[in-house]
Amino acid sequence: MTAWLELPSGRRIRGRGLRERGEPVPDPQFGLYLLGKPPPPFPWESVWVRWPDFRLPTDRAAAAGAFVTAWRRAERESVEVACGGGRGRTGTALACIAIIDGVPADEAVAYVRRHYYHGAVETPWQKRFVREFSSPL
Repeated sequence: MTAWLELPSGRRIRGRGLRERGEPVPDPQFGLYLLGKPPPPFPWESVWVRWPDFRLPTDRAAAAGAFVTAWRRAERESVEVACGGGRGRTGTALACIAIIDGVPADEAVAYVRRHYYHGAVETPWQKRFVREFSSPL
């Protein structure tokens, strides 16, 4: 799946599943990739966060820093956040980025489900991760 999330600030971030074989999408200027192993090389600047499928990031501080980077760059650049399917890990990261943008933590999952994808943030521990996330700014 590929869809855009518009944050309350007006920033827009594309969420995407890397396994998707649909219509080609335009290259972003920056990508945040949430995978259990390193992604293939991309011709744009990117950050990889080690994040096994259906789990949580292995380094939460690195993940928080990557969320801030994506949020900051989305103010003026095309940014994508992607995992294998574009739902669980991507939705969880987008919910954390929404918190950085000012959405209350207890509303972030619902916000992402309403504005990005209804099945985003797939597991109970991903939902808890979002509820317990606090903006590092």
